Amino acid sequence: MLVTGMSGTGKTSALNELARRGHRVVDTDYDGWSEYGDDSGWLWREDRIEKLLAEHTEGALFISGTVSNQVNFYPNFDAIVLLSAPLEVILDRVASRRTNDYGKTSEEHEEIIHYVKTVEPLLRSGATYEIDTQKPLDQVATELEMIANKQTF
Repeated sequence: MLVTGMSGTGKTSALNELARRGHRVVDTDYDGWSEYGDDSGWLWREDRIEKLLAEHTEGALFISGTVSNQVNFYPNFDAIVLLSAPLEVILDRVASRRTNDYGKTSEEHEEIIHYVKTVEPLLRSGATYEIDTQKPLDQVATELEMIANKQTF
């Protein structure tokens, strides 16, 4: 399952909770899963993602990320879940979070606003599910598990 969404929607928090519950999770923002492309921005390293997806055979695998080339992998996912929240909530979250410095500068703040207007609609059009992350984290994680259970009969 791909868990995607704008910065500040709770992807990392949701994956951390799923990992705590014993699920396999991969946050593609870290550990060399992604890199900057020349003019394409943040991209998955396709060789690594292909291998990860090909080697996964049992149980749920939750992969988190929002990159320009993720659409290339949509056919390989059983579900694509967009995590969303109102812009004001996202901006408050990135301003107060301690786990990631992105979104703290005025330039990054404006970038987030731009991405919510331009990128989030593209993510929404490719998503098979959407979860509003204004609800408690426990409930978001449970909904992700329920979606995974639907896909793994």
